[in-house]
Amino acid sequence: MEGIHRDVGSTTDAWLKKHSIVYIAATRHPFIHAIRDGSIDPNNFKRWLGQDYLFVRTFVPFASSVLLKAWKESDDSSDMDVLLGGIASLNDEISWFKREASKWGVQLSSIVPQQVNQNYCRFLESLMGLEVEYTVAITALWAIEVVYQQSFAHCLEEDASTPADLRETCQRWGNEEFGRYCSTLRMIADRRLMKATDSELKKAEVTFLCILEHEVEFWNMSRG
Repeated sequence: MEGIHRDVGSTTDAWLKKHSIVYIAATRHPFIHAIRDGSIDPNNFKRWLGQDYLFVRTFVPFASSVLLKAWKESDDSSDMDVLLGGIASLNDEISWFKREASKWGVQLSSIVPQQVNQNYCRFLESLMGLEVEYTVAITALWAIEVVYQQSFAHCLEEDASTPADLRETCQRWGNEEFGRYCSTLRMIADRRLMKATDSELKKAEVTFLCILEHEVEFWNMSRG
């Protein structure tokens, strides 16, 4: 069905309620709780650091593919400005991983991607295809970013006991500016979903759920 119109904001709201169990599992995972209460095993953090560095290197071309889809399909030119800002920040993010790895004694050049990481990266690669609609891709981008924003912001709350040497990590994704970026991505996704066909809507919801499941598995892997 073409030309479907839905209430703005209703789609992601509905999904967050419908899939609340897996969303909470992704954003309030024991790995995050361990950072928040200061009980994190340093080896687990270092495992996450190395694996996430490898993931981000796949995330860069994925984010670029979303930008390309926006250029071709978006009904609002400001989408490209938002996405360009996100891509520009990824260079700094990769530099941060390298500095952090040096601080923790993690040799990034010797890190081998674990199976869970490989699976997640392959899923991202499947979303880069020309046949994948912009609506589906922007939904995936929002889902990936918001999991980190919500997870690490939880570690910055007043009652958190996050260790001092991990607060910078939490600040990187839990800060208010990144929160605003995630909110903007969500508004773009909702705008697109409001006008999506039934087919696009179903694919976007399945993709959203798959992202959450991959995120849970990634945290599980980080805990060893």
